[in-house]
Amino acid sequence: MPTSHSLADHYQRGLRADDVLAQIDAHYPSGPTLHQLAPLDQLHIGGVAASTRLLERLNPATHGKVLDIGAGLGGLMRQGAVLGFQMTGLDITHGFSALNKALSTRAMQPGTAPLAWVTGDASALPFAANSFDAVMFQHSLLNMPDTAKVLAESLRVLRPGGQVVMHEVVSGPNVAQLSYPVPWAVGAEHSHLLKLKTLSDLLNTSGFVVEHIEDWSELALTWRQRQREKEQTPRQAVLSPQWVFGERFINMGKNLVDNLAKGAIKVVEIQASCYSG
Repeated sequence: MPTSHSLADHYQRGLRADDVLAQIDAHYPSGPTLHQLAPLDQLHIGGVAASTRLLERLNPATHGKVLDIGAGLGGLMRQGAVLGFQMTGLDITHGFSALNKALSTRAMQPGTAPLAWVTGDASALPFAANSFDAVMFQHSLLNMPDTAKVLAESLRVLRPGGQVVMHEVVSGPNVAQLSYPVPWAVGAEHSHLLKLKTLSDLLNTSGFVVEHIEDWSELALTWRQRQREKEQTPRQAVLSPQWVFGERFINMGKNLVDNLAKGAIKVVEIQASCYSG
């Protein structure tokens, strides 16, 4: 579908996969740690700490088989695997899925829970019904034009008692002032932000029961401001978001701070359960 292909093009256009792997092999010959990879593979507001908080919403003993929708370069997946989750990552961008797998090959230690990588569309998940204990979204739903269809597919692949956990960007009270480009879109074509109430209502009408909502916006702004200061410090970083987005990220990073500060966007955490599959 053309929209899917153009979205993948947005993410792949500046991606320097071969250079990334060469950089990692040169600087981390014994394999990178998850924190060393974080500037590259935690492409969301909040970094490793946000992923840690999101994973803490789940218990690997009861919800161990997890689908990460919009897995990107796999930072959340690899953190989950270390904690004992069996992670499957789905992304519409094949270049991301391929680099995710290559990064995992270098970073993951023997004995870690298994990982799987799939290139596919969240509105038509290539998995059987009742395949997963949990579905995660981390800054990925914002790229999906048909949220209701994505949630219906999520419900289908979850077992009864399954969980959906989200760390998502939603529209703020001043969304009309949203400045582009941002990491998920260079313009409105690929930006599908919902109001928090709309998203919550969609979850409820899709067959989920919303059990937890928390606004992370102030924390997100503080984190993004710190990152912005680091990005402006003259130094040669081993890895950074620019290896993914190119020079576009200079403006993207600035706009994230501005959009959070002026209330154009908010960052939220949501957890919901399904009681039928």
